[in-house]
Parts: sequence; C-alpha cells; structure tokens
Amino acid sequence: MTSQESTLMEPSESETKRSPFLEALGERVRTLRSRQGMTRRAVALAADVSERHLANLEYGTGNVSVLVLLQVAQALQCSLAELLGDVTTSSPEWLLIRELLSKRSEADLRRARVQLGEMFGEGGNAQERKNRIALIGLRGAGKTALGQRLADDMGFPFIELSREIEQFAGCQISEIHNLYGANAYRRYERRALEEAIQIYPEVVIATPGGLVSDSANFNLLLSHCTTVWLQADAADHMGRVAAQGDMRPMAASREAMEDLKRILEGRSAFYSKADLAINTSGRSEDQAFDALRTSVRQHLALPA
Repeated sequence: MTSQESTLMEPSESETKRSPFLEALGERVRTLRSRQGMTRRAVALAADVSERHLANLEYGTGNVSVLVLLQVAQALQCSLAELLGDVTTSSPEWLLIRELLSKRSEADLRRARVQLGEMFGEGGNAQERKNRIALIGLRGAGKTALGQRLADDMGFPFIELSREIEQFAGCQISEIHNLYGANAYRRYERRALEEAIQIYPEVVIATPGGLVSDSANFNLLLSHCTTVWLQADAADHMGRVAAQGDMRPMAASREAMEDLKRILEGRSAFYSKADLAINTSGRSEDQAFDALRTSVRQHLALPA
C-alpha cells in the first residue's frame, strides 16, 4: 500500500468515534491480510466490496454487516470465527489443534475431551465419578422427586444445587438474575458445584436445567459425576411445572410451548453428553424411578 493510498483511505478521527471491538476487528483484518500477502485492493476485489469500505473496516470505523464480514473472511481464506476473534483462532497452536480436531466424530471428540481433562488434572478419577450421580434436564423432568428417591435407595445424601446456590447468594434464584445478572448467577453456580464435589464423595445432585449452557460448569460436572439426563417431551415439562403450582408457563401457553421446544432443541445436544438417559414421558413416577434405578445400578455394576 502506498503512502498516497494510506492518506486517501484512512478515515480521520473526527469521522466517527471508534469502538474498541471494531478497532480490534480491523486489526485482525489487517493481520490476516498481511499473513496472506494480499493488498487491500486484492482483498476488496475478492470480497466484492469497495476498497473504501474495506479501509473503514480495517481502521475500526466501519460497522459492516455480517454478510460483508463473511465475504471478507472468504477472501482472506479464514473462518468467520477467526475474523471475529474466537479464542481458538488466537494463536498458531490453537489453529493447529482446531485442524486436528476438525471432522472428527462426536465419540472421538469426547475421548479427546476426557483425555485432555485427565492430562491437565481437571477430571476426577473413575471411582469419584462413580459415586457422584448428577441428574440433568429441564425443569419438570423429575430431577427432585426421582433424585431424592434414588439417593434414599443408594444411601447417599441428596442435594438440590439450586438451593445451594441460593444459600451462597443469600437470595432466591430469580433475585440473583434480577439484581446481579446472569454472569453473577453462573459464578454462584460454579461455587455451589465445586463445594458439592469437594464435600460429598457420595451424593445424588439435582442440577439446574440451564447448567449445561455454561461450558465451564458443565465440564466440571461431567468430569466429576456420573450424569443422567432425565428426558421428557415439552408438553410433559410444562404440565408438570403447572402441577407444582407454577402457572406462569400457562399464561401464554402457545408462545410458552414454542419457547420450551426451542430450549429443548437448543440444549439437547448438551444433555446428550450425559452417561445415561432416561425418558420419563408416558411413565408414572414409580415407573420412571424403576427405570432410573435399574439403569444407574447396571451402569455402576451394582447389585439390583
């Protein structure tokens, strides 16, 4: 790029107030362009955008659309994630690891995750995992009722992680979200889970439905507990919550049902990482407990 081109293309400070995010994005575009050995003009032509538009992007003054970012990423032969600054694209080692793991099966990725956890001392040993049983799933799946019965059957303590979170925070879950926000809630969730793992070598834990949404907390759970996904269809989830006396989901039943279906769809891939899965739909509590008890005892090689 010539000095004349730089003068023509670089926006003045008075043109717009720069956003730190956009400045960092522009820096990544320049770095990736340099890595490819491409001029700004060449990238603009390959991305089918004006050179001026690309210059604004590089100097952190262009609030571009996602489609334009995708075109620029393709021109630079990188992923959109790399352009946006995904941590797994932040160094050559990360990029090499991503390439090594790409196109691997879910089973291969799971084995890699478990081995990495063991390598870095993040996972518990097999015996520790065996005697901590964590029930996951959405509200209304039966985690509390079935969890208490399973704990009694096995002679283990039973804890509801939501109650432990409230003990740490000194207020109800809803108040944590309203007063302190989602990030604070996740921190309390982490502290409660860490304490449960530290205190109880044998325990049945009923976890909050959204725990799987935080990868760090979910990794901790998977590493230290035998996990069981209590499944149910959306109608059963909603009906059971209403039966508990909470009529909020029924206030706008059609919209609530659609939201619930989307949540189930979005979390199912994470819930499916559990060691076991028990479908409680179409079963009485006794039937669901019998299925849970049998499955857990078989998995842990315990007498029936």
